[in-house]
Amino acid sequence: MRFSRNGYFIEEYVKCSVSGALIYGEPYAEENGRIYADAWCRAWDRRAPGETIPLPRTPARATGQPPDLVMMNILDSMMVSICREMGIQLMKTSYSTIFNEGLDFTCALANVRGEMIACAEFCPTMIGGMPLLIDSCLKEIDLDSLEEGDVILHNDPYRGGLHMPEHTFFKPLFVNGELIAMAVCIGHIAEIGGMVPGAFAGEATEIFHEGLRVPPIKILKAGRDVDEVWKLLLANTRTPRTNYGDLRAMIGAVDLGVERLGQVLAKYGKEVFERTCDDLMDYSERRMRAEIAAFPDGLYGFEDTIEDDGITAAPHRIAVDILVQGDEIVADYGRSGPQARGPINATLGVTMGATYNGVLHMSDPGIPKNSGCFRPIKVLARPGSIANVNYPGPLVAGNTETHPRLANIVIGALSKALPERAMASESATSNNFVFGGQDPSGGSYFACYDLMSGGWGGRHGADGNDCVIAINGNCRFSPTEVFETRYPLTVEVCEMVQDSGGAGQWRGGLGLRRVLRIDDVAITVSQCTDRQSMPAFGLFGGQGGGLSKTLFAQNGSQEWGTARDRFNKVSTSKYANVTLHPNDRVELVTPGGGGYGDPRKRDPELVREDVAEGFVSPAAAKALYGRGACG
Repeated sequence: MRFSRNGYFIEEYVKCSVSGALIYGEPYAEENGRIYADAWCRAWDRRAPGETIPLPRTPARATGQPPDLVMMNILDSMMVSICREMGIQLMKTSYSTIFNEGLDFTCALANVRGEMIACAEFCPTMIGGMPLLIDSCLKEIDLDSLEEGDVILHNDPYRGGLHMPEHTFFKPLFVNGELIAMAVCIGHIAEIGGMVPGAFAGEATEIFHEGLRVPPIKILKAGRDVDEVWKLLLANTRTPRTNYGDLRAMIGAVDLGVERLGQVLAKYGKEVFERTCDDLMDYSERRMRAEIAAFPDGLYGFEDTIEDDGITAAPHRIAVDILVQGDEIVADYGRSGPQARGPINATLGVTMGATYNGVLHMSDPGIPKNSGCFRPIKVLARPGSIANVNYPGPLVAGNTETHPRLANIVIGALSKALPERAMASESATSNNFVFGGQDPSGGSYFACYDLMSGGWGGRHGADGNDCVIAINGNCRFSPTEVFETRYPLTVEVCEMVQDSGGAGQWRGGLGLRRVLRIDDVAITVSQCTDRQSMPAFGLFGGQGGGLSKTLFAQNGSQEWGTARDRFNKVSTSKYANVTLHPNDRVELVTPGGGGYGDPRKRDPELVREDVAEGFVSPAAAKALYGRGACG
């Protein structure tokens, strides 16, 4: 088996000379020492200034029958409902708070060609990452070797995945012995080994620091556990009981998906099912092309900065150039900075998912979410860059920190084409705070992956939402009562942060402040977050949002300090293996969203309402919006 330099199959991932990007799953050709992914990349490389190069279209299928719009609507609704039911079961049967409270998972259905045919509205980063992940996995496994009852497990970011905590389960659906489709579930396992409890090692410098990497393997074979795989998985985690429960819950989700989809096949038949799924994807493609065709043609660039990578204090640039040409988009990340030493790098799947995420936020939400709607969008990302990490670079924070930054710069770039559809930058960090320790009641180990919400950006006609999970997540914030019950910490403060929303004609949403006190057992904490020195950007004259921060106070003291001050860390936002003792406290503040439009144009009545609600202080209202703004 041959591999390219960054661990992808060289037969499937090849280099496009325009930006050095790896283009997945297409035939390649070599010419004059340069490797092209396809004829489109060759034409792009040779294009004249301003010349448009149409993307290859999916060939029309000669079925002899027009699409049945009624059947398309029925089948799409049924499949999305199946995916939702899979997710509800996963939420109710899982062990970890990141599943049953945070909802950090996505459920989908796929055909045997590796195309996503339906999904539920869970985690956007996983929805956008599904097509590449499914396709890459199905290209590696031998489909002829599959049998009823098999379940395949996969978490390898270098095989089309996103980051290692996210484990993907595939279960094939057979009808009369023929493989017809797959039920798929991606979920974030809170503890997977590695150098810190909870996987988010802010000081990781290679993939092996981040946990156990699993290529596509059968965890169930013909309905029976593969005991050796289970033993290997559970021997490499600090929390085997919790992991066992979460993995079983995910297997239960794909079991349910196959059962329900089998009922659909029994009702409508294989021919109707497959034809209608193809029609649905073609319909989604047409809908997305119609959306893009409404964008003014042009080349739109935007960039942002990640403040550091946890290893060095230097900032890292992420940049995109989006070419809108007719009913197609090319997103080129060639101007982004080189691969970081620390764990903020994105895989190609993350960058593709972030691009799709940004475009979906700028287009009609009614477009069915399947592989068809992504066909008019091409993503180019240079290998060895922060947007396409080379093996064995670390990447655990790429899916939680870099994905939202990428999605936001896609929106920022397209705001130049359609300003009334865009929003200013949201917090763009999941504020990943992970910790673990020995349970004092029974001696077993506990681990928690905790994420917090921040402000979303203002948008034309509306202020940003307050205290919402970053754009990549669509997850929930764990309730204080659950958090205190499950873990030996007390939540002393949980409140919105006044003045954290960026000023604008429509202001940014507010961030969140939480103070945690360690109760009766020492814990080990790590963190990967951002926006502690560089705020969420505003648009069209709007100001940046409030900054995040993480501070520590030891043994009941009122003297607060950063991880750099207290523990001699390089970064204040990305660090690993900090020990906190009983009565120590940690203050976690998330960023606010950027403002949209000139603050001087804000309706004075809205400013007075903000002051009355405590969202904006009287002093800030006077300084930002004018003397008479607060009445």
